[in-house]
Formats: sequence, structure tokens, C-alpha cells
Amino acid sequence: MLGVASIVAAIAQTTPVYSVNAVGYINVPVPKGFSMIANQLIAADMKISALFPNVPGGTTIYKFNNQKGSYEINSYDSDFKEWSDANMTLVPGEGAFILNASTAAFTVTFVGEVPQGDVSLDVPVGFSIISSKVPQAGELESLAYTPEGGDTIYRYDNAASGYIISNYDADFNEWDKKPAVNVGEGFFIKKAKAGKWTRNFSVN
Repeated sequence: MLGVASIVAAIAQTTPVYSVNAVGYINVPVPKGFSMIANQLIAADMKISALFPNVPGGTTIYKFNNQKGSYEINSYDSDFKEWSDANMTLVPGEGAFILNASTAAFTVTFVGEVPQGDVSLDVPVGFSIISSKVPQAGELESLAYTPEGGDTIYRYDNAASGYIISNYDADFNEWDKKPAVNVGEGFFIKKAKAGKWTRNFSVN
């Protein structure tokens, strides 16, 4: 869920140049167990400790390191009210696994500015966890992603405890199952070669 809190138009003092900043919030439900999450707003502080300030004890963030092929793990200690990695960040375009170790679902609210202009994203070869840089839901191609041969998308299904997998066939120019994402959702992508998710975006 995305709510626009305010839209501010600033006019330069000389030549009229308009800059529109849309500030809003996103409510992302976090079910019990594992799910994938993304912060798609530019907050004043992008650290996990600021983005996830009041979560149940044992909540853990897993960010995948493409170069090392392993996870960077950050856990919340409710007794000391602190994260194990105080400097870990989650910025638009990134994604991560989140483990809700409690007995009930909770909601994370991201607050910040909607990214605009050039919101392109470099996608490395191999596996990585990414997200749309802007808070929009839909099929990836409707969000300006251009697939390439060998692309595979893995969306994690919390209810099934497994992945929804989509493979792109360049010979037929089609997916075997068109991938679609939700607002606030990260996903795994596997690329045969490095590429770029090229996009320009405006709230107008």
C-alpha cells in the first residue's frame, strides 16, 4: 500500500524549472516465516535500524552478496533493542529476505520520497536480489524491465515455502510464466550476463 503524504512543487528563481517531490509511505505486511521485502522510498536514514525500528525479537534480514555468493545476516535483539549490524542498509533497487520469527504477522511502514527521474538499475551476472526502484506493482515488463535470454526470476511464496519461477526464452521472446511483483517486494534474478533495468519515472 502506497500513500502520498504530500507533493511539493519548487520553482527556481530564474528560469522556471519545476521539481516535484512526492513524499509517501508504504505498508508492507510481513507474514510468519520467510518472505522477501524491498524498501522503495528514499528515507532520511536507509539503515535497517531506522527502517525496521520496532519489530519482534528474532526478526532477521538476509541480504544476498552477489560477489561472494552468500548472505549478510542481520538480527534484531528485542532485549537490547538493537540490530546486530548497525550499518546495514536497504535502498531502492535492493531486496532481501526477512524472517519473522514471531507467532504473528506484522507490518513494516517505509516513509520517504518516491524515486523519480533516472531510476535505472544495474543487474550483475549470476544471482542477485533486486526490486523495482519505484513502488509499483505489476508484470516486470509493464515496469519497463526488458528481459534477455537466460533470465530467470524467483519470487518467494511464503505460503508454499518455495519459489515461483519464471524463465525467459529469447528464441520465442516469451516467459514460460510472466513474472509480476507487488509493492515492497524483492525477488531473486539470475542473469546469464550483466544487464540493466533501464527506466525513467515521474509521479506526474
